[in-house]
Amino acid sequence: MGQKVHPTGFRVGIMEDWRSRWYASKHEFPDLLVEDFKIRKFIKAKYSYAGIPKVEIERTRDAVTVRLFTARPGVIIGRKGEQVEKITEELQTLTGRRIDIKIEEVTRPEIDAQLVSEDIAEQLEKRASFRRTMKRALEHTMDGGALGVKIQLSGRLGGSEMSRTEMANLGSIPLSTLRAKIDYGFSEAKTAQGHIGIKVWVNQGDYLKTEGSTDAHDAQAGQVPKKPKRPRKR
Repeated sequence: MGQKVHPTGFRVGIMEDWRSRWYASKHEFPDLLVEDFKIRKFIKAKYSYAGIPKVEIERTRDAVTVRLFTARPGVIIGRKGEQVEKITEELQTLTGRRIDIKIEEVTRPEIDAQLVSEDIAEQLEKRASFRRTMKRALEHTMDGGALGVKIQLSGRLGGSEMSRTEMANLGSIPLSTLRAKIDYGFSEAKTAQGHIGIKVWVNQGDYLKTEGSTDAHDAQAGQVPKKPKRPRKR
C-alpha cells in the first residue's frame, strides 16, 4: 500500500479552501457530487487545449457558479464572449440548472503542477525521450520561480517490456509542512505502448509570505502561528 498523502487534500480546511463549496441534504448530496464530477470531466475533455488546472464550483438555491482557472483565457472567452455563452449552454443542457461561468487567469502557468504534468504528457505522446522531457520540465519550472519540484513517471517508459518508475527532483519539497504551498498535479500520457502516469509536486513558497494571495490572507486571519524556537540545552 502506498503511504503518500495528497498535498492538496492534506491542506484543505487549514491553508486551502474546498474546490466545491455548497451544502446539501443527505438525499441530494450524492446526485450533486456526481454532477460536479460530470461538469469537471466535460470541461477537461472538451477544452483540454485551454490549460485548465482546476475548476471550482459554488452552488446557491437558484444557480451554479463554475469558476474556471485557465492559462489561456482568450481561448475560453472567444470573440465577443461567444465561447463562454456556448460553454454555458452546454453545461445547462448537461445539468438542467442555470450556470454562471467566471473565468480567472493563471498568471504563472510554469509553476502550476497540473499544467506541468499535462505538458509532460503531451511531450511523451509525441514520442519524446522521457529523461530529456523530465529534465527540461524541472529546469523550466525552477526558472519560473518555484522553490522545488519533483516529477515521477510510472509505466512502460521508453517502450520497455516491464513497467517501472522513474523519479527526479530539484530544490526542496517539504510535504509535511502545512505552511508550505505544495501544488500537486496528475495526468496520463496515452502512448502506443500503454498509459504513463505523471505526478508532479511543485513548491510555490510559503502561504504566509505569498503577497496578494487569498490563501495567505485566510491563513493570517486564522492566526497560524510561526514555529516556536526551541531553547538550546546547555
